[in-house]
Amino acid sequence: MFHPDGPTLFELAQQALSSVERGYDLLAPKFDHTPYRTPDILLAAVAAQVGPPGSVADALDVCCGTGAAMRFLRPLCRDRVVGVDLSAPMLDEARRRHAGDPGTAEMVFVKGDALDLPFTSEFDLAVSFGAFGHIVDDDEARLVASVAKALRPGGRFVFVTAEHAPPLSPRVLQARAFNAAMRVRNALWSPPFVMYYLTFMLPRARALLEAAGLSVEVRRAVLPAPYERYVLVIAHKPA
Repeated sequence: MFHPDGPTLFELAQQALSSVERGYDLLAPKFDHTPYRTPDILLAAVAAQVGPPGSVADALDVCCGTGAAMRFLRPLCRDRVVGVDLSAPMLDEARRRHAGDPGTAEMVFVKGDALDLPFTSEFDLAVSFGAFGHIVDDDEARLVASVAKALRPGGRFVFVTAEHAPPLSPRVLQARAFNAAMRVRNALWSPPFVMYYLTFMLPRARALLEAAGLSVEVRRAVLPAPYERYVLVIAHKPA
């Protein structure tokens, strides 16, 4: 199913029957050998859109996982790159895998909740990759507020999302079927494992960001194949 060093079906079943935090604790040593890790080609393309090396003082990776994005953030930063994640073992993997990445900015790893980040006006840049499926609809406004609070005036929140596809397209039907199965699982089994598709998409993401006082720029056709259908969102905190 995955890379030979990836998780077994039994290990994936253990994760699926755990909470989000416990599930990623279990998966951490093998996470980078799954399709859930954001590919380097996409991370590199986003980093190129952010700016040249040294153009950012401090950057924050929200739900950093094993730190894949931090490798591309570090050359952009002069001072510090901070990764926040709910799972301590995922942070341990990030610390181990990326301490020697190119760049001179300090690498900091913090166990924390994306909905209640322990920062106020500390970052010029915040990013998040592959995490929005773990945020239920009712908490998306809290996520936006938490990230906005962490940004300095003039700071940017950068992420990749999608616009709505035709409702009967195979991709959407498959995602809705997965979401339905996950809702049944969470209704029958505790603790819940929050993982849904079709989340924090345009135009809802734009509406939530603008409601929080951020201005929103959407860049289309800037991501490489096979990610052309996705868009890059850059939300600016007023200076």
